[in-house]
Amino acid sequence: MIQLDAEAIYRTFAQRVRDLVAARTIHLVGVHSGGTWLAERLREEIGIAAPVGMLDVSFYRDDFGRAGLKPDVKPSQIGFEVEGAQILMVDDVLYTGRTVRAAMNELFDYGRPARIDLAVLIDRGGRELPVAATVVGRTIEVPEDVIVELSRDDAGKLHLTLEKRA
Repeated sequence: MIQLDAEAIYRTFAQRVRDLVAARTIHLVGVHSGGTWLAERLREEIGIAAPVGMLDVSFYRDDFGRAGLKPDVKPSQIGFEVEGAQILMVDDVLYTGRTVRAAMNELFDYGRPARIDLAVLIDRGGRELPVAATVVGRTIEVPEDVIVELSRDDAGKLHLTLEKRA
C-alpha cells in the first residue's frame, strides 16, 4: 500500500479551482462521496454562497446491470437551478470517464447548464471515454490493478491510498 500526501495535492487543487472560478458565478456539484467532500471543503474555503449539489450516479452507470446496486446509495440533491448555470463538477479520482459520463447524464435530468467544467483531485489515466478535466490536482500513472482511494479521518483530513486489487 502506498500513500500520497492528499493534503498537499488538495492545496494545489484548491488554488487551481480558485483561479478557474475567480471571475465567474459558479455552482459546485460533487460526485458522491469523495467529490462531495471536496466540493464542500472548496465551498467553505473559496466562499461560494450557493449550496453544493451532490450526485450519486449509481443508477446512471453503464455497468449497473453487471455490478448491481451498491449498499451506500444516497439520493442526489441539487439545491439550485441547473438550467443556465455554470457548474463545476468535482470528483476525487478520474479514471475511465464512465462516472463523469453518468454524472453529466444525471445532471441534465435537472436542467441544461450553460457550462460544465470538471475538477478532479487525481487523474490516474486509463480513459475509456473522451473525458478530460479542466482542473487536476495531480496526475499519476498506476497500473490497472491498482485502486486509488480517497478517504478522510474524523478531523476531515484527506488521505489517498494506492492499493493493489485482491
